[in-house]
Amino acid sequence: MSDESVEALKQVPLFQGMSDKALMRVAEIAKEVSHPAGKTILEEDRSAAGFHLILSGEAQASHAGAALSTMGPGDYFGEMSLIDGKPRSASVTAVTDLRTLAIPAWNFSRLLDDNPEVVRALLVALSERIRDLADHRH
Repeated sequence: MSDESVEALKQVPLFQGMSDKALMRVAEIAKEVSHPAGKTILEEDRSAAGFHLILSGEAQASHAGAALSTMGPGDYFGEMSLIDGKPRSASVTAVTDLRTLAIPAWNFSRLLDDNPEVVRALLVALSERIRDLADHRH
């Protein structure tokens, strides 16, 4: 796996606090994937397939056809379905040509089991998303 992948992982709050050795293990279980502009990467209401970290390009999350957010390098998606096993809550489409670091579901579960610091960071990130949603409803 490339040094770029490890450096990208270091920039993500989810993986901060992990040793370089642990980040190398994450990079080894991940695969770099290219998605052309316009491609739907995740479909709402489908089962979980993996976690994606954006390396380059932009993607848009949408729910019931309404845009939710635009994501870029360092942002990630796909983690919620991997945690609770429920269908995807949103669709994600490549706005531009997009490169992601993808971790398959079975590897993501093992990553969480082996790295409690990732679980803590994931809880913080999910809490922030919930608070943002609540703030937008008021």
